[in-house]
Amino acid sequence: MARYVKVSVLGRKEPFSVDVNSGYTKAVDEMLKCLQKEIELVLPERPDLIVLPEACDRPVNLPTSQRKDYYLERGTRILDFYRQVAKDNNCNIAYSAIRNVPDGTFRNSTIMINREGKIDGIYNKNHVVHGEYTNGGIYCGTNAPIINCDFGKVGCAICFDLNFEPLRKKYEKQRPEMIIFSSNYHGGIMQNYWAYSCRCYFVAAFGYGESTIVSPVGETIARSTNYFSYFTKTINLDYAIAHLDYNWEKLKSMKRKYGPGVTIHDPGHLGSVLITSEIDGISAMDMVKEFEIELLDDYFKRSLEFHESIRAEDFA
Repeated sequence: MARYVKVSVLGRKEPFSVDVNSGYTKAVDEMLKCLQKEIELVLPERPDLIVLPEACDRPVNLPTSQRKDYYLERGTRILDFYRQVAKDNNCNIAYSAIRNVPDGTFRNSTIMINREGKIDGIYNKNHVVHGEYTNGGIYCGTNAPIINCDFGKVGCAICFDLNFEPLRKKYEKQRPEMIIFSSNYHGGIMQNYWAYSCRCYFVAAFGYGESTIVSPVGETIARSTNYFSYFTKTINLDYAIAHLDYNWEKLKSMKRKYGPGVTIHDPGHLGSVLITSEIDGISAMDMVKEFEIELLDDYFKRSLEFHESIRAEDFA
């Protein structure tokens, strides 16, 4: 059954600067004003989800040596602000920030806030860069939780994470429907590869450059521009992915029956298509089962088993 999710992604044209010489309380006050103006850019769209960039409440002109004191003064003030925004506007917010934990150390985290202003889950960056630890006391997280939000199953990654296979492999096994990537690094082709290999939508809020949404077949379907650092895109989380091999006629039959009630999207060159249900009462998987369409992962698994069955010794 169609599961449409309206996603607003907030990047930035320019970093936020605040008065860091008049005390941390005033610096937090100024940052709150900046963040209020920023989020008001997308609230008129009435999104289901708003995604913010990495460390979104850190002033760019704050010296590294002062960051810990700033975070301690900030406490939960900005988190509480976003919780209220989420509640007042009936939306989810992915809030990325440095946070202190009870043992006195810090984590680089994405906090998933739900429509009631409560926290659905927290992801801690698994792969920090050296300077985050040596200069900021930020430790690596150890888990890759799937966070159950009202719109679907979410995984998270932050900036440097995108370079490391162990984290991606965890998500490949867990199969989230969306990976939220808050970052100050774009990631290039890795965005598309993560989306395709994890079979999910990839939503990237990039601090000072192009933010994007990538589909489960690795195709960039929305992006910010040089004029607008933010955008809103509706995606459909009721989807399935199938290879074209042995499915051509089945896909044609499915389209003949359901017409505009099903979308079969070919990104080109990949050999795989994205099937989405556009109607109520019947899911993409219902349609797949009805026409006995072999899913991409099942096809690859069957192929590997076949290869093993006919493998013979190579002779030079």
